[in-house]
Amino acid sequence: MAPPLSRRTLLQSAILAAALPGVGAAVAPGSAAAATLPPPASWTLQPFALDDVALGAGVFAAKRQLMLDHARGYDVNRLLQVFRANAGLSTLGAVAPGGWEGLDGEAGGNLRGHYTGHFLTMLSQAYASTGDTVHADRIRTMVGALTEVREALRHDPTVLAVAGRFATAVENVRGSYRYVDLPAGVLGGAAETTLAAWVKPTHDGNWARVLDCGDDTTRYLYLAARNAGGVPRFAITTGGPGGEQGLDGTAALPLNRWSHLAVTLAGGTGTLYVNGTAVARNTAMSLTPAALGTLADHWLGRSHYASDPVFAGAFGGFDVWSRALTAAEITALQSTPGSGDLVSYAFDETSGSTLADGSGRGLTATLRRTWGAPSHPGFLAAYPETQFIQLESMTGSDYTRVWAPYYTAHKILRGLLDAYLATGDPRALELASGMGDWMYSRLSKLPATTLQRMWGLFSSGEFGGIVEAVVDLHAIGGKAEHLALARLFDLDSLIDACAANTDVLDGLHANQHIPIFTGCLRLYDATGEQRYLTAARNFWDMVVPHRMYGIGGTSTGEFFRARDVIAGTISATNAETCCAYNLLKLSRALFLHEQDPAYMDYYERTLLNQVLGSKQDTADAEKPLVTYFIGLTPGHVRDYTPKQGTTCCEGTGMESATKYQDSVYFKAADGGSLYVNLYSPSTLTWAEKGVTVTQATDFPREQGSTLTVRGRTGAFALRLRVPAWATAGFRVTVNGRAADGTPVPGSYFTVSRTWRDGDIVRVAMPFRLRVEKALDDPSLQTLFHGPVNLVARDSATGYLEFGLYRNAALSGDLLPSLTPVGGKPLHFTLNGTAFAPFFEGTEDPTHAYVRRAEPRVVFGNTDSGVANPVKADGTGLLDEVWAGAPFASRGALVARVRAVVNAWVAAGLLSAADGAKVVSTANGATFVP
Repeated sequence: MAPPLSRRTLLQSAILAAALPGVGAAVAPGSAAAATLPPPASWTLQPFALDDVALGAGVFAAKRQLMLDHARGYDVNRLLQVFRANAGLSTLGAVAPGGWEGLDGEAGGNLRGHYTGHFLTMLSQAYASTGDTVHADRIRTMVGALTEVREALRHDPTVLAVAGRFATAVENVRGSYRYVDLPAGVLGGAAETTLAAWVKPTHDGNWARVLDCGDDTTRYLYLAARNAGGVPRFAITTGGPGGEQGLDGTAALPLNRWSHLAVTLAGGTGTLYVNGTAVARNTAMSLTPAALGTLADHWLGRSHYASDPVFAGAFGGFDVWSRALTAAEITALQSTPGSGDLVSYAFDETSGSTLADGSGRGLTATLRRTWGAPSHPGFLAAYPETQFIQLESMTGSDYTRVWAPYYTAHKILRGLLDAYLATGDPRALELASGMGDWMYSRLSKLPATTLQRMWGLFSSGEFGGIVEAVVDLHAIGGKAEHLALARLFDLDSLIDACAANTDVLDGLHANQHIPIFTGCLRLYDATGEQRYLTAARNFWDMVVPHRMYGIGGTSTGEFFRARDVIAGTISATNAETCCAYNLLKLSRALFLHEQDPAYMDYYERTLLNQVLGSKQDTADAEKPLVTYFIGLTPGHVRDYTPKQGTTCCEGTGMESATKYQDSVYFKAADGGSLYVNLYSPSTLTWAEKGVTVTQATDFPREQGSTLTVRGRTGAFALRLRVPAWATAGFRVTVNGRAADGTPVPGSYFTVSRTWRDGDIVRVAMPFRLRVEKALDDPSLQTLFHGPVNLVARDSATGYLEFGLYRNAALSGDLLPSLTPVGGKPLHFTLNGTAFAPFFEGTEDPTHAYVRRAEPRVVFGNTDSGVANPVKADGTGLLDEVWAGAPFASRGALVARVRAVVNAWVAAGLLSAADGAKVVSTANGATFVP
C-alpha cells in the first residue's frame, strides 16, 4: 500500500497540470482535495487540467452533453453487480449490464468489470470538467463499494442471509462461485436414505447441483436443480455417466421461488418428490450411499464436472435421513422444517463462514469459494483470479477461457487513479496501490520467457494501457515495485522491432498493441531509456498515414493489415473506435515530448471526424451509443449499440466524450509559450499567468476563430497551429492589424508580445474542398472540406462515381462543383446526392469513399466534348492540369492547359484536334476565383 501524499507534494503538484488526459483539480464543497500528477521533466510542453478549459457551445459541447446526461442517469449499482457478486455480497437487486458485462455476456463474461473502470474515468472527467457534484457523489459510491468488495475478497466467504422458507436462508449469488463444503459423514454410509432440500434458484443454468457427493466423475451421487432438459434430476453411479441410475422430474423449478426437493432410496426403489409430490419413481435403483463407500467430496451447490455452473440461489434447509421417509412424511416437510438424523442444516446463520448441524452429530459445514482465495490482499476484480492464473500456462489464444484479464485490470486501475485524482478520495488510491502490489506479486515471480509468451497471445494476453497507469501510480506513490511492475509488461519483440524502425505490424491485433507505446512513453519519462521513445515515434509513423483511413481510424476486423493497403482493406469492420482513442493518446503524448505539428494535425483529423462521428446524436439513459467499428463500405449504417452496448469501444467512447478539451491548449514547460492546437469554442484559465484566453468560434462551421486575452499584463508567445489543410490562406490579426510573419501550412505561427487585457487575435482559415486518395487505388477518394470529412448519404451498396473538376475554382478548390444546402452548414449536394459531415451521428447509410470519375474534359461547367485521356498510371489530363493550382488568373490556367495539352499531343496521348478543343474550352470558360 502506497503511503499518503505529503502536504508538500500535494502543494507542489497542485500547480502543475495532470499528466492524465482530462483529469483536473475540481474540488467539491466538503470533499477531499483533488490531486494531480506532476508532469515529467521530459515533457517540453504541459497540458492543462480539464477544469482549466471550459467548453463553449458548439459541436463538441453538444456531444458531451449527451454523455453527461448518461453519466448522471445510469444506475451505477448495475456496474457494481458483478463485483459484489464475485465477493459474495448482496447485489442489491441490480441487474448487470448486457453485452460484455455480466455472466451471460460473450465468452461467459470473461471481460466483466472493464466497463466499471471506464465509467469511473468518465465520471472523473465529467466532474473535473463541470464541477457537478453528482458525478463526485457517484464516484464515491463506486469507490466505497469496491472497497467493500476487496475487503470481502480478502477473507473467507461469509453468509449472505436472506428471507427463507421458514426463517432465514443462505444465498449464493450467481457469480460468487460459492458452495457449501459438507463434512464427510453427511451420508452416513446408509443403505437407505432420504435427501431433502429447500432451494430458491435464481438462474436457469443446466446441471447446477443442489448436492454432489463423489470422488470424481466416476463414483458419485448428485441432485441437480436442472438437467439438460431443464428439470430436476437425481443420479447415483459407480461407473460414471454411462452407469447412472437416475430420476428425472417433469417440470422445471420456478426461478426466484422456493421449491422443495426430496429423494428416497430403499429396497431398490428411488423416488423423486417436488414440493411434496412424487414426480418420478425408478424400481431399478440398486445403488445407495453404502455402495459408494467413502467419498472425497460432499458439496452443496458445486459439481464434480468442471464445466457445470455453480448453483445460484438460496438454500433454506438441507436434511439427510438414514431411512426412506414415507410420502406422508415428505408432505409434512412442506410446512415443517426438516430434522434429518444424519445431518440437518437450517441455514439460519446471519454471519460467519460456518453452518451449524442440528442433527446432534456436530457435522458443521463451511462456506467456500470454488477458486479458493486471492493470492494477495490487493486483488480486486469482478471475477475469480483463475483467469490470471490460467494465462500463465497458456500456449495458445482462447478468449473463451481467458479474455484479457490484465486489460480488465487496467481499466479498473485507471478508473481508480482517475477517481483519486478528481476527488482526492484516499480509498481510491489505496485500492489502486493494492492492485499494483498484487500484480507485482504475481508477475515478478514469472520467468521472462513466460511473460513474453503471455503478452504475445492474441486477446488473452492483451493488457491495454496498463503500463501508463502503473507508471502514473508510481509517480503518485513512489513505490519502486510499481515502476518495476510497469517494465514487466514490455513486449520486447515488438518494442525492439519498432525501435529499429522495422515494420512488423501486419497481422497484429491493432488495439492490443497501440497502447503499448503510450506506455513506452511513460517508461521513457520514468527511466530516460531512449529505446522507448524511439519505438513509440517509429510506431506512430508506421500507422500514420500508412494504415490510416481518411477519418483517422485504423484496423480492419481489429487487425492491422499490410502497409499502404487502404482500398484493399475497406470492409464493414474498419476503424475500431478504441484504436482511434488510443492513437489520439499516443499522438498527444508524442507532441508533449516533440512538437511535430503532424501529431496535432492527426489529432484534429481523428477527433473531429471519427471520434465525434462515433457518438450518436441521440440521448439514451441506458446506452452510451458509441460505435465499435465504423464500416467504410458503401452504404454502411453505423451501429451505435454493438453487442448490447458494453464493449471496450463504448467504454473509451464515454471517456472521449468527457475530455474533448484536453488538447485544445498546451503551455511550454518554462511558461513562455501558449500553444493553441485546436480551434474550439472554449475558455482557458491560465492561473500561473493570471490570464484567460477565450476562443469565440463555431468551428468547424466557422472558418476561423477569435481569441480574446483578458487579465494582467504579461509576455508570452502565442503559438497558433496552422493546419496542413489550410492551403487557402491563414491570416492572423492582433487588434485588427495583420501579424508579422508568413504562416506555413503544417506548422505553428507565433505571435510574441506583451499581452494586455482585452487584446483580440483573429484567425481566418478559409476551407477548400479537397480529396485524399487511397494509397493503393488513387481512384478511390474521400472528400474533405477543410478539416471536415464529407460523406455521401445514399443507400447504394456499390461505390458512387463522381467528377469534381467540372467547376473547379482557379484556386484549385473543388467546392464550386458542389451545391450548398441552404441553412445547413457543411451540407452539400452533388448530382442529386447529399453530402454531410462525418461527425454527425446519424443512422443514415453513408459512403466515406467514392469512386472518382472524370470521363470528359470540362472547365467552368463547359464541356469540351473531348474524353479525358488517362495515362497508364491512372493520371488523367485534368489531374495534370489542376496539379498546377492555384492559378492567379484565367490566363495562367489557360497557359497551364496549353502546356499540358502540347505535352500529351507530343506523347501521342491526345490528338491535335482534340487538344485544340480543350484549349479553346478553357479559354472561353468562366471560373470561380
